[in-house]
Amino acid sequence: MMYPGPRNLITDVAGLMVGNAQDASLKSGVTVLSADAPFTAGVNVMGGAPGTRETDLLVPDKTVAEVDALVLSGGSAFGLAAADGVMSALREKGRGVAVGPHLVPIVPAAIIFDLAAGGDPSWRENPYPALGRAALADLDAQFELGSLGAGTGATTVNLKGGLGSASLVLPSGHTVGALVAVNALGSATVDDSPHFHAAPCELNGEFGGLGPKITHNAAKTPVTKLHAHEATTIAIVATDAALDKAGCTRLATAAQDGMARALWPSHTPMDGDLVFGVSTGARASQDPVADMLTLGHAAAICLTRAIARGVYEASAAPGDTLPCWKDKFSGG
Repeated sequence: MMYPGPRNLITDVAGLMVGNAQDASLKSGVTVLSADAPFTAGVNVMGGAPGTRETDLLVPDKTVAEVDALVLSGGSAFGLAAADGVMSALREKGRGVAVGPHLVPIVPAAIIFDLAAGGDPSWRENPYPALGRAALADLDAQFELGSLGAGTGATTVNLKGGLGSASLVLPSGHTVGALVAVNALGSATVDDSPHFHAAPCELNGEFGGLGPKITHNAAKTPVTKLHAHEATTIAIVATDAALDKAGCTRLATAAQDGMARALWPSHTPMDGDLVFGVSTGARASQDPVADMLTLGHAAAICLTRAIARGVYEASAAPGDTLPCWKDKFSGG
């Protein structure tokens, strides 16, 4: 049997921490995942509109083996600059690859397209480096979900999106977790009902306990935003199982099934649908083939649940363009 970790967060993978920073007037924010030591990472992209920084380094045949942090940010292409703030702060802490007299922190990043969320567009200096620095300073094993960090301005077609997370402890003793900023072109809920597509994977009533919708018309054309630059769901799945970059890439690839279970439609030309895979390497594998199968399955289940939790935990704010789930379906 698999069961959620004590926090039901990606930080149930021991050693990982998450920090968030947001700007209410901007209706956007930044989420950072890091640890006290570098960790192995891979990436998989299934959408047609990703926004990324340094993801080429994560390809298994590239030289750099470990990263210092991963950044999920709002702000479209402007948000990629959040990694500048994270890099600067990490360098000040003595982190990074030694290149002569310099330290170069390795900080891949991905962004969501939240510029249409109702935020103030009048800023003159890019606010995202400062938000990245603030998010790194906020690192903790415990963090909130919903409308904060990279989930601040996130939306789906009919509801506010948000920051979600979930975890599982496996029979092998390994832990798997997921972290996601849900900003999908499509929907996390079935038609205009409160029922989540992710309902069959729900554990312990973590997103309302409503169960699946009894009737579900799979032949119906899905409703979407159908506009470029208004979507992109980005995620991180992590484990303490010892994986190299190829294993982390496989973990991220398997986790994409979780996105497809939770969001209808997924992997569209106007979504980013990017997943980072992370390994802290803390626990060896006794059966690499069997463990990799179970790790990938658990990563997909965790991401499915994390997506629904992100939408479920979203909260209302002035100037919102869409309602949040709790206000629409449970009176807040």
